[in-house]
This record gives sequence, C-alpha cells and structure tokens, in this order.
Amino acid sequence: MVMIDKLVVCGVGLIGGSFALALRRAGLVRRIVGIGRRPASLARAVALGVIDKAAAGWADALDGADFVLLATPVGQMDAVMAAMAPHLAPGTVVTDAGSTKRDVIEAIYRHLPGHLPYVVPAHPIAGAECSGVEAAFAGLYDGRKVVVTPLPENEPGAVLRVREAWEACGALMYEMPPQEHDRVFAAVSHLPHLLAFGLVHDLAGRPNAEQLFGYAASGFRDFTRIAGSHPEMWRDICIANRQALLGELDQYLAELAYLRALLLSADGDRLEQLFAEARHARNAWAEQFSTAPNAVPTPE
Repeated sequence: MVMIDKLVVCGVGLIGGSFALALRRAGLVRRIVGIGRRPASLARAVALGVIDKAAAGWADALDGADFVLLATPVGQMDAVMAAMAPHLAPGTVVTDAGSTKRDVIEAIYRHLPGHLPYVVPAHPIAGAECSGVEAAFAGLYDGRKVVVTPLPENEPGAVLRVREAWEACGALMYEMPPQEHDRVFAAVSHLPHLLAFGLVHDLAGRPNAEQLFGYAASGFRDFTRIAGSHPEMWRDICIANRQALLGELDQYLAELAYLRALLLSADGDRLEQLFAEARHARNAWAEQFSTAPNAVPTPE
C-alpha cells in the first residue's frame, strides 16, 4: 500500500479512532488530523495519541491531505460533505464508514459532483457497545468484513487505495451494490438493533420495571446487548434506511403473528419444529462465523 502522508478523520470515535490506530500500527500513515463537532473529544484524541492534531476547520484539515475518512453518524454526512467541498483538493481520496449507503451516496452526488472519481463509499462491519475515542483500539477491524460500494464514476486507483487501507487495518474486503447493501443490513443489523432497543424501552416503562430487570439474566443480556449502542448513530441509521427497515419489520411482524397463532392453538409440535429449524440455522451460522480469522462478535 502507498503511504498516507496526511490522513484526516472526521468523527474520531470508536470507528474513526480505531481506523487511525490500525493504520498507525501498520506503519502506513505519517500524520493524522482529526476534525469533529466537539473540541473536548478531539483534545482527548490527541492526548490518547489517536490523532496528532485537531483541526480548527476544513480548510486547515484538508490542506495537504491525501486520504479522508468520514466516520460521523450518517445523519451528519450531508452537512459534512457540504462543509468540506470548497476545500477538497483534486485527487484526495475520500471514503466513509456509514452503515447505510443510499443516503450517503445521494449526499456525495449532491455536494461532491466534481470529486466523484475519488469518493469511494464503504462500510466496516465492526463495532462495540461502547462509543467515543476512549473505546478505540487498533485491532477492531482484524478479521472483520468491510463492504465497498463503488460508484460508477470511481477511479479504479481510488477504489484500490480504499481497499488497501482497510486491508492494512486487518479487514476482509467485499463489494456490493449500494441498494443490495441497504437491504441486507436492514435485515441482519438494523432490525436486530431496533428490536433490542424496543424491548428494553418497553420493559423500562412498565410499573414493575425494577422487578423485571432484577430477574433478567443471561438470555436477556445476550438479546439486548446491542441496545447499549450509540443512540444518535442508530437513530440516523434507522431513519436513513427506513424503507428497507420497514419492509423487514413487516416481515418480522408476520413471523410474530405466526408464533402468536401457534401459542393460541397450543401447537407444541409446530412450535418445536420452528425452534429446531431456527436453532439449526443459527448454529450453522455461528459455526461458520467462529472459523473466520480473529472472529469477535460485535455489533456493526
């Protein structure tokens, strides 16, 4: 991989901070500059050695930059791209870490039309319940998937540079059309987070919430683990991908209606069959997942 002389990370939290640390670990970046909404967070990132400098604005951040990662919640991408556009030099490679792609790509076409060859959308399938720069670590992407969703206008060299950067972080690279990406992750990521948040919110609002949480154990912990994730980030993801997510939610509601019918009719045989089929599918996935290099189950 070609050395990155100046990396700019917009949003130096878990995702952006871990990207910076991973490239620093690989010895493939000379300078790392952070930019974001909260000066205190950027100062903390400097103190922790995640970035070398906090930029005061986009003109300062992009001066001499050759690689940019946008790691903000997807709801901020539109404003971020509008702000950076006047200061973006020709040839600077830009990528993102957004969990949705349709909205991010629309923002790219809206604000960066003259830079399309060098803006390569991507999505690292990695994360954790903890957020903020304190949670960042260099090994977050080791053995994890990163999906690249190139634009038709992308320069092949820019796509290669983005792929190589994520590979240097330890990631396994995949490619997918943006529409397919959003449908897939609505089903296997966005819906589970929505359900986990919803269950915890439901129980927390009941008069006997303290009693319910007092008796909750490992099953509840495992099912709701991802409800500890960043609320703003997941708000933006759910709104941005709401059409695909609504379709998945309707599909799940149909499954719940079927389960309800089995309970109403006390149909134990069919209920057991459903559980057995689900168990087989889940265990087959878990076995396959566990054989992946450095596999660590974390929310994406």
